[in-house]
Amino acid sequence: MPESSDKYTLLKTINDPSELRQLNEKQLPELADQLRGYLLHSVANTGGHLSAGLGTVELTVALHYVYNTPHDRLIWDVGHQTYPHKMLTGRREAMATMRQYKGLSGFPKRTESPYDCFGVGHSSTSISAAAGMSIASALKGEKRKTVAVIGDGAMTAGMAFEALNHAGDSKADMLVILNDNEMSISPNVGGLSKHLAKLLSGKFYSNMREGSKKVMQVMPPVWEFAKRAEEHMKGMVVPGTLFEELGFQYFGPIDGHDIPTLITMFSNLKKIDGPKLLHVVTQKGKGFAPAEQDPSKFHGISAFDPATGSKLSSSSTKTYTDIFSDWLCDMAAADDKLVGITPAMREGSGLVEFSKQHPGRYIDVGIAEQHAVTLAAGLACEGMKPVVAIYSSFLQRGYDQLIHDVAIQNLDVLFAIDRGGLVGADGATHAGSFDLSFMRCIPNMLIMTPSDEEQCRQMLFTGYQHNGPAAVRYPRGSGTGANVSKAMQLLETGKAKQLKQGQNIALLAFGSMLKPALEAAEALNASVIDMRFVKPLDEAMIKQLADTHSLLVTLEENALMGGAGSAVNEYLAAQALKTAVLNLGLPDRFIDHGDTATLLADCGLDKDGIIRAIESHSAKL
Repeated sequence: MPESSDKYTLLKTINDPSELRQLNEKQLPELADQLRGYLLHSVANTGGHLSAGLGTVELTVALHYVYNTPHDRLIWDVGHQTYPHKMLTGRREAMATMRQYKGLSGFPKRTESPYDCFGVGHSSTSISAAAGMSIASALKGEKRKTVAVIGDGAMTAGMAFEALNHAGDSKADMLVILNDNEMSISPNVGGLSKHLAKLLSGKFYSNMREGSKKVMQVMPPVWEFAKRAEEHMKGMVVPGTLFEELGFQYFGPIDGHDIPTLITMFSNLKKIDGPKLLHVVTQKGKGFAPAEQDPSKFHGISAFDPATGSKLSSSSTKTYTDIFSDWLCDMAAADDKLVGITPAMREGSGLVEFSKQHPGRYIDVGIAEQHAVTLAAGLACEGMKPVVAIYSSFLQRGYDQLIHDVAIQNLDVLFAIDRGGLVGADGATHAGSFDLSFMRCIPNMLIMTPSDEEQCRQMLFTGYQHNGPAAVRYPRGSGTGANVSKAMQLLETGKAKQLKQGQNIALLAFGSMLKPALEAAEALNASVIDMRFVKPLDEAMIKQLADTHSLLVTLEENALMGGAGSAVNEYLAAQALKTAVLNLGLPDRFIDHGDTATLLADCGLDKDGIIRAIESHSAKL
């Protein structure tokens, strides 16, 4: 319970949507107020995503009130806005565990609740999933409604339009709710627009439209004139022409905080078959002034004071993202060919200051990772020096472009890959568990893994100067506290660095694994090597270690399969070197959310886990 008060008496009577549907419609605004207050104080205690959820409170209440969930399918895009949904579907009292180890996920998750009918975390998947569920229902002869809720930001992704194009053509019986939360409630969501939306969704208009179609289609010129007249009439008052062309009946825009209007619309739209799109306008951060004024700041936030919005704690240590941000601004000042690209992650990837200093060379493509990569390839073809700032798990979406458009052509594109490895509270959907594996197999790639902040800066410079595609892959959060020089120096490509000389055992650490390797080495009297480069490997160093040690241990915060350790194995096998090898990394399973230190310990990648694994391995030899 986030507050010791009786402010939530109505909310506490709702343990699932069936109880919500027993309420009188007049009680729903009060329920929404209590839901918003509970949400605010819950996230203030635990941290998490706030702005989006505050903006979808009334929408969530109305959806569960009208639709028979979970029989009717409700699919949320991305999932940032689903905290109110979780609270109305039996998870209210578990909100104190949000994004914590073995607690509630910050995103919809099928194994968590039957009301989470599709698991998400990445953007723009909801329409495709809803189309699949709607088609499946039709094939099985089941009577159920399917609703997808997608934000206007998620509509910048090509996948959303691919899904709209197919769903409209297939006549899937589904409703897409476009949650437009990038603008305030403007005059066009006033009386005329609201009246028109209700009229267009009502039974009279639908019957008249279908009846007229049957009559006028026998007279093609008349029918074509009538159809164009309708399109022009609707185009003057609603921005729905594009969706109509894709085969969707368009309704709206309406006020997404007006519960009676939402209920009327949903009730009407349930009676209309085929693909439909309802344009709903909401306000991010609604009901909490600091979030209304700065929704980006409260998109994802750590624990804060709900009275003021100020964070309860902050770290003075620079993050790897900060190091990238500083380097990018410095490099751009030195080279006017540099162009910074992000797929809608300006704040998260550290491009805020760059966008201010060099607005003409800052490009935010929206949630369009594939386009971001190929855009960079096009820029490189013309002699520019693009830097793509992207989360590891988001680069997965641009994998074909990385191979086909960048690597095959050996273009000078630098990928600054944030969130490499585990990401803590965001969990499996955002973990950068696979990048070393999926990049290592691509010809022409240079892949670097910094172990501290200074190394990160120099690797970014080295990758920028490299002739061909290069990647610097760094973890989320703060570094080791290393001093960072202002100078930029080229590193010798493929050169590892030995930091400790021991006996028998050599720990080959990649990136973030250097710190626990050094800690474990003290107890093991082991040698420690900061490998630095995943591709190319320092083969001379590996051969030397194989000749002088009885066991080589590779350490990486990446999937074991195909990762950096596999690269070492491949070299040893190719050279017929018989030295024993132990590969330690992320196991062959998706790692859930929780604090990163706990998760790494669970994976055996902390000091004690490394020691245990080596002792167990040695006992078997």
